[in-house]
Amino acid sequence: MNIRSLTRGDGVVIGAAVLLFIASFLDIYSIDGNSSNESLPNAWESAPLLFSVFLAGVIAAVLIVVARGLPSVPKVAGLDLGQFGIALAVFAAWSALGNIFDPAGGWNNIGTFPDDAFGAGTGAILGLIAALVLAGAAVATPLVPALKGALVGAPRPQAPQPYGAQPAGAYGYPGAQQPGQPYGAQPGQPGQPGQPYGAAQPQQQAAAPAPQAAQAPAGDFSPFWFAVPVPRPLYAEDGSPTPIAELAPGTWYLAVEQRGPGLVAQTQDGRRGVLQDTTGIQRG
Repeated sequence: MNIRSLTRGDGVVIGAAVLLFIASFLDIYSIDGNSSNESLPNAWESAPLLFSVFLAGVIAAVLIVVARGLPSVPKVAGLDLGQFGIALAVFAAWSALGNIFDPAGGWNNIGTFPDDAFGAGTGAILGLIAALVLAGAAVATPLVPALKGALVGAPRPQAPQPYGAQPAGAYGYPGAQQPGQPYGAQPGQPGQPGQPYGAAQPQQQAAAPAPQAAQAPAGDFSPFWFAVPVPRPLYAEDGSPTPIAELAPGTWYLAVEQRGPGLVAQTQDGRRGVLQDTTGIQRG
């Protein structure tokens, strides 16, 4: 699970789920004339309210967050895991709203039962607020740009590098040692195999007597590292409309080729595909 793929909206969902869990331990009723030394039940002592509001909301948050972090999203009853979580969050908010309007349930239908004796307790009110925030964030995250931003920003290179240069680092970040490069070898130009230690200087000396050598055309593409601001699909190079992967914010990917307005990108597991939307990408 890639934590850096979580969005700000997911952060709101997680916070609302924590608040909902805390509210489940508070009083769900408020009874007129009740002395402070008499304890009232909480959600864990009321199964209908516990299952329909508190557990449903927490489970919905877990499904939404897990679906965001998985490379391929499984389906439940024909819905993506995240979509199922959104539907469950809306159900929890709706159930919490109904409980506020009628906290006593069927008890107030008894003739001798005073209609105004029961009221919503602190736990029920706080649970409604948390459930509404959770459902609102779950529904609005795909629609509001501010909530689509990465919850954890991508780490920047340690020092500014020339365009296309690769500082030292781990694979998946600018300067990664690529598979197949000998240990201790110095990385060459992007797209070229690494040179043995000490071999770069003789090559530079050998190239010094020929300053008039033809320069590479300015339009040549040089591979570079980049990160995306929001999750974006990566399509197959053969033009298939089905995405083969999703690029997540907070992770560096290697652009290996220009393909029209898009880029041919390589993921950490070696898969290559076309990133069609390159707006707002962060270069490493």
